[in-house]
Amino acid sequence: MTESLAPAPSRTEAASEARTGMRGTEIRQLLLRRPAFALTGGCILLLLLLAAAPGLFAGWFGNGDPRVCDLRRSSQGPTSGHPFGFDIQGCDLYANVIHGARASLSVGLLTTACCLGIALVLGILAGMSGRVVDGVIARLTDVFLGFPFLLGAIVVLNSLPERNVPTVAAVLALFGWPAMTRVVRGAVRSVREADYVVMARALGAGEWRIAQRHVLPNILAPALVLATITVGGVVVAEAALTFLGVGLQSPSISWGLQLASAQNDFQAHPHLLVFPGLFLSFTVFALITFGDTVRDVLDPRGR
Repeated sequence: MTESLAPAPSRTEAASEARTGMRGTEIRQLLLRRPAFALTGGCILLLLLLAAAPGLFAGWFGNGDPRVCDLRRSSQGPTSGHPFGFDIQGCDLYANVIHGARASLSVGLLTTACCLGIALVLGILAGMSGRVVDGVIARLTDVFLGFPFLLGAIVVLNSLPERNVPTVAAVLALFGWPAMTRVVRGAVRSVREADYVVMARALGAGEWRIAQRHVLPNILAPALVLATITVGGVVVAEAALTFLGVGLQSPSISWGLQLASAQNDFQAHPHLLVFPGLFLSFTVFALITFGDTVRDVLDPRGR
C-alpha cells in the first residue's frame, strides 16, 4: 500500500509559524484571560498620553488656561464648570491637574528612555566583551548602586541653578541606569551561550553581528518590561522630589508641585490634595498594569 506523505515543514517555516501564532492567537488568549488589566491599564494610559500631548489634545480634556487665576476664588471647592474647584491662587484645579500630566509623564518617559539606552549599550558591552571590560562596567555599576536613589538625586538637584523637565530627567537617569544595566547584562550573558549564538560564532560571524542579529532581539523583551514598570517609579520619584522642594520649579506644572502647594491647606480644603493624588495613583497603576501585560505577551515562559 502506497501512502502519500506530506513533506515535513522546514525549520524556517516552523519558526515562522511559531512567531505568527505568538503574535496572533496566543496574544489574543492572553488579553482575553486578563481583560480587566489589559483594557483598564491601557485605556487609562492612552487617555493620559492624549491629555499630555503638547498642543494637540489637552484642549479636549482641559478647562482653559491653567495659569489664568482669580484670587477671589482661592481654595473654593468644586462648582459648576469647575469640577475640581480652585487652588490657593484661584486657578482652575482641573486644568492644572490635566496639564500636570505633561510634565510628570515627560520626566518619566525621558528618564526611562535614557536609562534603557545606557543599559542596552553597557549591558551588551559587558556581556559580550572579555573579563576586563565586563569587570570595569560591573564595578562602575556597583559604585552608582551604592548611592541611594533619592538621596543622590536630592544632592545633585540642589546644586543646579534651574530645575526643569530635561534637568530633572537627566539627574534621575544618572542614578537610575545601574539596575536596568544589571538586568540587561544578565540577559546577554544567558543568550550568548545559546546554541544558535555558538553556531553563528563557529560559522565566522563577528561579535558585532552576533550582538545585532541574535543577542539584541532576544534581550529586548525583559528590558522593555522593566522599562515600562520603571516609568511609574520615576513618576513617583519626581513627585516626591518636587514635593520636597528639590524637583521641578515654577512655571512648570506638575502633580508634585500641586501636592507641595496643598500640604499646608489640605485639612481645610482636601480637594487640593485629593485630585492630584488620585491622578498620580491612577497613572502609576496604569503603568504597572500595562507593564504586567507586556511581560505576559513577550515572555514565552509565561505563555
